[in-house]
Amino acid sequence: MEDKLIPEIIQRKRDGFALSSSDIRQFIQGVTDGQVTDAQIAAFSMAAFFQDLDMDERTVLTTSMRDSGDVLHWDAFSLSGPILDKHSTGGVGDTVSFMLAPILAACGGIVPMIAGRGLAHTGGTIDKLEAIPGYNTQPSVAHFQKVASETGFAIVGQTANLAPADRRMYATRDVTATVEQYGLITASILSKKLAAGLQHLVMDIKVGNGAFMKDLETARELAQSLCTVGTNAGMPTQAFLTDMSEPLARAAGNALEVKEAIAYLSGDVHSNRLDAVTQALASSLLVESGLAADLSEANEQIQKALSSGKAAEIFAQSVAAMGGPVDLMERPESHLKEAPVIRPVYPDEIHHGRFVKEMDTRQLGLAVVALGGGRTAADQAIDHAVGCTHWLRSGEVCGAELPLAWIHARDEKGWLMAADRIRHAYQFDDQPLPGKSSMVIEHLKA
Repeated sequence: MEDKLIPEIIQRKRDGFALSSSDIRQFIQGVTDGQVTDAQIAAFSMAAFFQDLDMDERTVLTTSMRDSGDVLHWDAFSLSGPILDKHSTGGVGDTVSFMLAPILAACGGIVPMIAGRGLAHTGGTIDKLEAIPGYNTQPSVAHFQKVASETGFAIVGQTANLAPADRRMYATRDVTATVEQYGLITASILSKKLAAGLQHLVMDIKVGNGAFMKDLETARELAQSLCTVGTNAGMPTQAFLTDMSEPLARAAGNALEVKEAIAYLSGDVHSNRLDAVTQALASSLLVESGLAADLSEANEQIQKALSSGKAAEIFAQSVAAMGGPVDLMERPESHLKEAPVIRPVYPDEIHHGRFVKEMDTRQLGLAVVALGGGRTAADQAIDHAVGCTHWLRSGEVCGAELPLAWIHARDEKGWLMAADRIRHAYQFDDQPLPGKSSMVIEHLKA
């Protein structure tokens, strides 16, 4: 049968019918070679938004977008372990990638991570890496694969030749109010991961007032879609729903988060929230990939990777191979920029002696953006030195000697703007809170 006209494909989805595999592949081929217009991409996305895509459609859409560009093959590298990765839906202080990748590599995995930039109030892994002098986030594919295979991991930005149909689809969805469609989100995320040649993937779906997914039910729906489609496409995928009702790490801001990751890998800093998420994601991947027999063995491997210094050593090797300083682990303060104004922000006196009830984590992330640590326009430059550290956590007592956070600002004006936003983000109570719930809310598989 001859190909349909593109308007016929759009009309069929608009009218609530399932699309055939050939319909979807034809549409994505047209997106890739330019035969499909931006208006048609917008119409298709809006039809999918209202009529949805079933799991079969989502799987074909995902693999078609994967096949729209280069797909990495690893046979020539004689890898010693399985190819693993994670993806997070984003939050404030989400520094997990910098610990997880070298830990997995130290335990025998290979982690070729293709990451993104910050979006709205959430920080981006690539922006954080660019706080490291000399680090090349856009190397050749050959160099990316060489570093990943030789050191155990490499983190880079998306290239123009990896899932190019996704790049064009997302740009149109972003300006047509069709981003929040689970089938399209699923295809966008997984097409890039499949193009990297992964064998196992774990998803970190953030839930809470600092996440894009504010409630458990919508987060669970997205997680199940990702697990099902990823697994159907030949990449076993699991997902964790994790809490983002307050910043994950002690720091939020590009250079500050790199410093915290270095301190974590060096054994100088331990953050319960950060550790809980990192360990959950890492242990599940080690078991699913066969690198560990069970969670107990996986956790032992993780602790050994950290305590022996092997994970820290691998981090240093990968950073240097990507163009960063060879002594970053030993002398981070010499390479990572520091903000000129570093000062604590205290709560109003009326709240002294009261307990932190909750915080608006999105506003805390926007405080970092307002300092210059994130973007309000796509082409905006980022100030890698600014951000916030040492957040006061839920259930803790505030007072004259206990600041809400330390602000790292470029100037006094920036400090005052961030301080005002942070003060308004906190809520207090006279009574202590009940015990905190687990960071890991739920674990899902296909």
